[in-house]
Amino acid sequence: MSFSVPASLEAELDELTTHYPVQRSASLMFLHALQEHFGYISKDAVEWTARKLGLQPINVYDLVTFYPMFRQEPLGKTHIKVCRTLSCSLAGSAELRERFCTRLGLDPHAHAAQTTPAGRFTVEFVECLASCGTAPVV
Repeated sequence: MSFSVPASLEAELDELTTHYPVQRSASLMFLHALQEHFGYISKDAVEWTARKLGLQPINVYDLVTFYPMFRQEPLGKTHIKVCRTLSCSLAGSAELRERFCTRLGLDPHAHAAQTTPAGRFTVEFVECLASCGTAPVV
């Protein structure tokens, strides 16, 4: 496996596990730290986390796929977030997202985040960006 975690990050995560009565409880913190470092959670990162915490990879993968804040693919250099909550939806956020996708050559009907082939842009729907009065918010 070519996946490796920097020694300083691994030491930080090892120390982190001492704060939990059961190692499994550190899973979310591991995933947050790995995503912060690598930008996303790869299959190798899932397997590494499972090994470190004495879990089956499926236990870690369940977390990665359940929580929307974890990414399984790297983001593009420019991350376009389009709010999809009520105010923005009523103000046309779905149409706006479709236009972004169409202009960038992405599927305007896909539900998940999409990144252009060159890795330049990622377009995705997100929850409230806290500017409802200026909807739709990007």
